Amino acid sequence: MSEIGVGLVGYKFMGRAHSNAYRQVSHFFDVDPKPVMRAICGRNEEAVKAAAEELGWEGYETDYHALVNRDDIGLIDVSTPGYTHHDVVIAALNAGKNVLCEKPLANTLDEAQEMLTAWKNAGTIGMVNFNYRRVPAVQLARQLITDGRLGEIRHFRAVYLQDWIVDPDFPLVWRLKKELAGSGALGDIGAHILDLSRFLVGEVNEVVGTLTTFIKERPVEAESGGGSGLQAARSAETGEVTVDDATSFLARFANGATGVFEATRLAAGRRNYNSFEVNGSLGSLRFNLERLDELDVYFVEDEIGLQGFRTINVTEPVHPYAGHWWPAGHIIGWEHTFVHAIADLMDGIKNGVNPAPTFEDGFRCQAVLDAVERSAASGTWEQPVQPA
Repeated sequence: MSEIGVGLVGYKFMGRAHSNAYRQVSHFFDVDPKPVMRAICGRNEEAVKAAAEELGWEGYETDYHALVNRDDIGLIDVSTPGYTHHDVVIAALNAGKNVLCEKPLANTLDEAQEMLTAWKNAGTIGMVNFNYRRVPAVQLARQLITDGRLGEIRHFRAVYLQDWIVDPDFPLVWRLKKELAGSGALGDIGAHILDLSRFLVGEVNEVVGTLTTFIKERPVEAESGGGSGLQAARSAETGEVTVDDATSFLARFANGATGVFEATRLAAGRRNYNSFEVNGSLGSLRFNLERLDELDVYFVEDEIGLQGFRTINVTEPVHPYAGHWWPAGHIIGWEHTFVHAIADLMDGIKNGVNPAPTFEDGFRCQAVLDAVERSAASGTWEQPVQPA
C-alpha cells in the first residue's frame, strides 16, 4: 500500500473533525494511498503544538508556506476561516499539491475564480468539503432520484436553522465580520443546502432573495473557545455586525424545478436543523440532519389506503458507505461524513479522477451565493455568473 503525507492548515473546529477522519479512514476503508498525518499548521505555536500532540499529527508548522513546500507532503487540507482559503490554496496548487478545501471555496467570487483557474492549471486533485453529500441517507436520496423513482423533479425546499447567536449579548466573533467570513448565514450554512440542491436536482439558473441582519451590534469580546459553542459575555463596548443573520431565497433550476431556501442562525430551539424535501411526479423524499441515519420516502404507486411517508433506516450493507461500519441498525454520526470524504479523496488521488464536489462545484455554489447577494440589493431575479 502506498502512502501520502498530509498537511492540515487549521486546528480548531474543522481541524479537529478532519484530523479524526484521517486517523480513522484506513481502519474502516481499504484506502490506497493511506494518508499519513505529517504536520498541522497554525500561527500560534503554543496552540498548534498542543493540537498536533492531541490530534495525532507527527509535527507542526507555523507558516503555511513552509507546509506546502515540504517534500514529504502531497495533500494540503485547508480547514481555516474563509478569508484565508484563497492564499493557502493558491500556494498549495502552485507547489503541485493535491488540495482539500473546506466550504465555501472562498469569500468572494473573484477569489473562487482565481482558485478554479489555478486548480485547472495545476492538474492535481482539488476537492471542496461539502460533507453533507456524504451522509448515507443523502446518497440514497440521490440514487432514488437518478434511478427515476421520483419521476420528474418539480420542487426542492430546504432549511438550515441554528440558534447559536440568538442571544444579543453573544460576542462579535469572526463569523459575524464580513471581512473575515465573507457572509453570514448565507455562506456559512446556506451554502450547504444550496450544494445539496445542486447534488440532488441540478444547476440553478436564477434566484431572488433577501438578506437580513436582526442584531446589528454585539459586544466586542476576545474569543474564549472555538466554533459556534462560544458563550456570550457582557461588554459595554459594541461593534457592528457586517453579515446577514438570516437569508431566504427562491430558485429556478435548469431542469424546470423550483427551489425554496431558508438559512438562519437565530431560530431559537434549532441546534443544527439541516432539512430538505424533494417532490417529483412519482414520489417524494425528505431528510433531516438531526436524524441523519433516516430517509423518509413516499411513492405515488403505493397501495391506496396505505399511502404515506415511510422511514428507511439507512444502515444496511447495501446502502452507500454503511457497509464499512457496523451491523444493520447500528447508527453512525456527523463525524463519519468526513471519513467518507477522505476515503473518496484517496480513491480520487489513486485513480487520478477528481471526486465531487470539485473546485468547479465550489465556484458554481459561490456564484449562486453571489447572485443571492446581488438580488438582495437589486430586489430582482439574478443569474449566477458562469465559470471562465
